[in-house]
Amino acid sequence: MYKTILVPIDVTEDALTELVIPHVNALQKLNNASVHFLAVTSGISNYLRYGGTILPGDFPDDEKQAEIILNILKEKVKLFSIPEDKTYITSSVGSVKDEILAVAEEVNADVIMLGSRRPSMSTYLLGSNAASVVRYANTSVLVIR
Repeated sequence: MYKTILVPIDVTEDALTELVIPHVNALQKLNNASVHFLAVTSGISNYLRYGGTILPGDFPDDEKQAEIILNILKEKVKLFSIPEDKTYITSSVGSVKDEILAVAEEVNADVIMLGSRRPSMSTYLLGSNAASVVRYANTSVLVIR
């Protein structure tokens, strides 16, 4: 049923990664599916993460940012029990929602599995990445809380 699973990982949120591990492991094993792990970062989120103390021009270029995030993601993927020949790892820089949806189309994902925090006032007012993916995805989305 699910032959290709896309798992976006926020490398700054260990708790969300821990939430999805048993679900991804079980669904992959049940279907012998390929699992595509994706980490997305954006230049502006890095700027805000450092409290605006670093000027955007001081950041590594997009290629270097993607490489840094990819190395962090590779370490997080080791927490999963997915056979190596079924594991694909990639990172990108851009809008989280847009990058997730683009990769889902590119790999022809049957399902997108991502962790999400419980809604708070800020997510009701601003929305969340998970809500955006659910709203715009052309495939099934499993949000894990």
